Amino acid sequence: MATDGLVNIAPLAANPVVKEVTATIDGPRVASQNRICGLDVGSTTCKYVLASGDGHSLAQAYERHNTKQAEKVLQFLLRLEDQYKLTPGKDRIFFTGSGAGIIAPLVGGKVIQEVVAVASAVERLHPSVRFVSEIGGEDMKTIFFTGEGSMKSKQVLMQSACSGGTGTFIEKTARKLEIPLEMLSKMRYTGYTLHKVSSKCGIFAEADANTLLKAGVSVEEIIASLFEAVVYQNLATLTRGNTPLPEILLLGGPNLFFTGLQEAWRYHLAKLWKERKVAMPEGKDPASMIRVPDDALYYAAQGCVEVALRESQSTAVYQGTDKLLWWIEEGQHEEKTKLGRGGLWKDPEELAAFKSRYGGDNGNGHGNGNGNGNGNGNGNGQDKHYAVAKPVAKPVGKLGPVIVGCDFGSTTAKAVCLSPEKDLLFSCYALSRGNPIEDAKSLFRQIRTAVGEGEVLALAITGYGKDLLKDILGADCPVVETIAHASAGLHFFPDADCICDVGGVDVKIMLLNNGAVTDFRLNSQCSSGNGAFLQGVAERFQIPMNDMADRAFEARAMPQLSMGCGVFLQSDIVNQQRKGWQADEILAGLCAILPLNVWIYAGGLNNLQQVGKKYILQGGTHKNLAVVKTQVDFIRSKIPDADVVVHPYSGEAGAIGAALVALEWRQKGKRTAFRGFDGQGRD
Repeated sequence: MATDGLVNIAPLAANPVVKEVTATIDGPRVASQNRICGLDVGSTTCKYVLASGDGHSLAQAYERHNTKQAEKVLQFLLRLEDQYKLTPGKDRIFFTGSGAGIIAPLVGGKVIQEVVAVASAVERLHPSVRFVSEIGGEDMKTIFFTGEGSMKSKQVLMQSACSGGTGTFIEKTARKLEIPLEMLSKMRYTGYTLHKVSSKCGIFAEADANTLLKAGVSVEEIIASLFEAVVYQNLATLTRGNTPLPEILLLGGPNLFFTGLQEAWRYHLAKLWKERKVAMPEGKDPASMIRVPDDALYYAAQGCVEVALRESQSTAVYQGTDKLLWWIEEGQHEEKTKLGRGGLWKDPEELAAFKSRYGGDNGNGHGNGNGNGNGNGNGNGQDKHYAVAKPVAKPVGKLGPVIVGCDFGSTTAKAVCLSPEKDLLFSCYALSRGNPIEDAKSLFRQIRTAVGEGEVLALAITGYGKDLLKDILGADCPVVETIAHASAGLHFFPDADCICDVGGVDVKIMLLNNGAVTDFRLNSQCSSGNGAFLQGVAERFQIPMNDMADRAFEARAMPQLSMGCGVFLQSDIVNQQRKGWQADEILAGLCAILPLNVWIYAGGLNNLQQVGKKYILQGGTHKNLAVVKTQVDFIRSKIPDADVVVHPYSGEAGAIGAALVALEWRQKGKRTAFRGFDGQGRD
C-alpha cells in the first residue's frame, strides 16, 4: 500500500474498481501458506483486500452495493475463488464494517470492530501518525494516538447516528444542486466566500443549504461551505477539545476524492497548530504533515489482514459460500417474516380498488365526496374547476386575460394561469437550479408562450423565493405559504376540515372550521415526514422518483421503521439494510411511517377524531400513490368513515392558492405592478 503523497482525485465509480498491488507490509508476521481476505462491508460500499499468508497484498477492490450487502459479498467471494483461488477449508477470512455481523458467520469469518481494524493498519503503515480522520458513507471516526512503543495508546471518537458531515450528505447535496460527481471531486474550498451550514445535524445542514440556494448563493460557495462544515464537525465535535497533532492521516472516500475537503483540512489544521503553538518537526511544513494515501478506502479491510496475522491459524477459516447463498435466497426472507410486517396492501383486490379510486388520469383520486371516487365533483358546485378544466402543457391559441400564481418551492418552481372566472387554464413547472431568478426566468418563458398577447391582470408569488423575487417581478401579492395552500384547498373543497400539505422540505397541516383556518402546524426543521427525505433515499438506491410508488407496491413485506427524528430514521434504514431488507421493502417502510411522522411527530395530532372527517391531501409528495395509500389507511384507521381526498392538482396547489389571492386583490379594483415579460421571460 502506498503511504505518502496525494493522489489524482477521481469520483467513486459505479462500476467495479479492482487494482492489483505489490507493496509489502514490513515487520514481524506469523507467516503461513494460507491466504487472508479482509472484507469491509460498509454502509454504501464493500471493499476487500486479499493478502498472501505473509501479508503481501495481492488484490483489492471496492464497489457500491446499493443496499444489497450480502449479494455484493457473495459476488466478491465467487470472484476471489475463481480468479485468486481463495479456498474453503484452507484460507482465512475476516470482516469489518456495519454489515459484517450477519454475513461473517455464514462463511466462517470473524468480525473485527471497525476502529480496531483501521487502527491496526495505521499503526503498521504509519507508526508516526498521531491523528486519523476517517469519513465514510454514513459515519465518521477520529483516532488519537499517544505514547510510543509498548506505551502507545489510542482514543477513539465516532459519529454514526447522523449523516451530517459524511459522504452520503455531501453527495446528496451535490445531486440536489445537479452537480455530477466528476465535477464535485474537483470543486475547491480555497478562494470562496463561506456561509453558515449546520455541522451538528445532517437534516439542519440540508435546510441551511436549501436556504442558501434560494437566496441566490452560488453552488460553488455552498459546496465550499459544506467542506467547511465537515471539517468543523470533526475538529469542534469529534476531537472533544483534544488537539490533533502532526502527523495527520485522512482516510475514507470523501477525504480521498474531494479536493476541496482536503483543502479545508489543510487550512484549518494549519490555523489550529498556529493558534495552539504546535511545533512542526524540523524541516517540515504543515502541508507535509497531512497525508491522504492513494488507497485510503482500504484501511479497514487491510486492518483485518493485520489482525489476522496475529491470530491463530485455526481462526476464521473460510467455509465457502453455501450458507451465504442460502441466506440470500431463503434465510433473510424467513427472518423478515419474523421481524417485519406485510406490504402496503393485503391482497390484489384491495390494491386494485385503491388504484381505481386514487390512480385515475390525474392520479389524484379526489372522488366526489361520497366515497365512490368516480371523479364527478364534490357536490359543492365547484366540480368544474377540477373535473372539467385541466391544466394543459401546450395551450392552443391565446389564453386571454389571466391571473398568474407562482410557487417557488424547495425542489421545483410552479406556475398557473387562472381565468377571471377561476378556471385553471395553464400550468407549468421548472426544476430548481439553485437560483430563484433563473427559476423565475424558466417559468415566465413558458407563461409567455402560453399567454401570447394576452394580459396579465395580477401576479402573486409564494414559497421560499418570494421575498427575493417580489420587486424583481413586480408581484402584486407575496403570499404566505399557509395562506396560499389553504386557499387552494378550500377553493376545491370548501367543506374541508383539514388540509395536509406535504412538500419537499416541510409539512403544513391546516385545521379548519366553516372555511376558516383555526389552527395550523408547520414543520420545516426535520425531513422525516417530507418529500425530500423520500427522494434522497430513492436516489441513494438509484430508483427514479417516478418509479418509487410502483417499487414500494412490489414489496410483499417491509421493515418496522422508527417514527420521529430524521437523523434516527436514517440510522434505522442502515440497520435494516444490515438485516437484509432490500430497496423496495425499505421504500415501502418509509411510505408506511410517513403518516406517523406527518400527523403525530410533526403535527402533534394524536387524536384525529377531534380534527373532523374531511381530509384534503396536497403537495407534490402526494403525487406518490404509495404515500397516498398509507395516508388513507392511517386516517381511516383512526376515523373509519373519514372522507380522504387528494387535491386534483396537488403539486400546483401553492401556485393556485397564490393566484386566487391575486384575483381577490384584483377584484378590489387594484392595478397590477407586473413588469411584463421583457427582461424576465427571455434568455
